[in-house]
Amino acid sequence: MIGAIESIRDTTERRRAEERLKYLSLHDPLTGLYNRAYFEEELQRMESSRCPAAGVIMCDVDDLKTVNDTLGHEAGDSLLTAAAVTIKSCFREADVVARIGGDEFAVLLPQVTLKDLENAKNRIAAAVSKYNQNGRGLPLGISLGCAAREEAGVSMKELVREADITMYREKLKKGNRAKKSIARWLLKSLREKDFFASGHDKRMRFYASRLAAAAGLPGDKLINVHLLAKFHDIGKAAVPHEIIYKPGPLSEGEWKIMRRHCEIGHRVALSFPDLAPIASLILKHHEWWNGRGYPLGLCGEEIPVECRILAVAEAFDAMTGERPYRRAVAAADALAELKRCAGTQFDPNLVRLFCSLMEREGVS
Repeated sequence: MIGAIESIRDTTERRRAEERLKYLSLHDPLTGLYNRAYFEEELQRMESSRCPAAGVIMCDVDDLKTVNDTLGHEAGDSLLTAAAVTIKSCFREADVVARIGGDEFAVLLPQVTLKDLENAKNRIAAAVSKYNQNGRGLPLGISLGCAAREEAGVSMKELVREADITMYREKLKKGNRAKKSIARWLLKSLREKDFFASGHDKRMRFYASRLAAAAGLPGDKLINVHLLAKFHDIGKAAVPHEIIYKPGPLSEGEWKIMRRHCEIGHRVALSFPDLAPIASLILKHHEWWNGRGYPLGLCGEEIPVECRILAVAEAFDAMTGERPYRRAVAAADALAELKRCAGTQFDPNLVRLFCSLMEREGVS
C-alpha cells in the first residue's frame, strides 16, 4: 500500500510539473497573458479555419522606453502589468489576449466585424481612462489599431500588419502627449511625496532668481535658473516614500538611494524636450565647491553657476523650513550657517551676495 501511495504521489507531482511547464511554454511570465508562441499558433489555426470572419486588435504601451530609462525596469514592468490587466478586462476569458513583444499586446477575435473591433477599441480606451482617473500609478497610455476580414482571401498575417499600421498611425498622432503625461505625473508624485513641497518651488524660484539677477547672469542662464529651481528634484519621484518621509537621519544605504535622484532626474530631463536644456544642471546640482559633493565630485568653477546659485538658495530654504527630524531655524542663523560653509559647500562669492541681498531686505 505504501508503494502504491508513493507511486500515486509521484504520478501526481509529475503531472503537475508537466502542466506547469506547458503553462509556462504558452504564457508570458510577467503578465500571465498568452505569449507570442501561442499567438502564432492561434493565427495559424484561424488561417485554416472554415470560418472566415476574424479580427485583430494591436496594442502598444506608449513611451515604455522612457519609463524604463528614467524610473527603471521595475516601474516599466508595473506599467506593463497594468496594461495587461486593463486590456484583458475588456474581453471574455476565452478570447486570445497575448503579449507579443516588449511593449506590444494583441487580441485575436473570431466571428467579428470591423464595427465590433471599433467597439472593443472604445472599451479599451475607456478602461485606460478609468485606470488613469484612479491615479494609482504611472499614467497608462495605449495606442490601438485594428483590422477585420470578412472573407477567406485575406491572410491573418496580412491582417496583423494592417492592424499594426493603423496602431502606429495613432501613436504618431499622439506625438509627445505620453511624455508630457509622465512628466506631469512625476511632478504630482513629487508634490505628494515631498513634505516641504507646499510653496517650496515658489520660494526656490524667488531666492534663486533674485541671486542670479544680482550676480549679473545673462537672459538664457536666468531662464535655466528658473527651470532648475522648479525641476531640480524631479528625480525624487523615484525615491521610496519611506526614505523621503523618514523622521530621522538616513542610513548610508538610504543615502545611496537618495543620491541617485540627481542621475534619475538627469535621465528624466533628457527624455523631455522642454527639460533637456537643464538636464546637465539637474545632474550637477548637489556638487560642492570643495569637490566633496555628488555625483561627479566637481569643484569650484567646474560646477555650472546655475547649480552654485541653486545650492545657496536651496540650503537657505531647507534650513528655514520645517523637517520631520528638526525644527526650522531662524533666518539669521541660516545666513550664519551659509557663511560658515562658504568655500567648502558653497561658492563664497555667491554666499556673500545672497547674504547681502537678504540683509538689505530685512530677512535677517
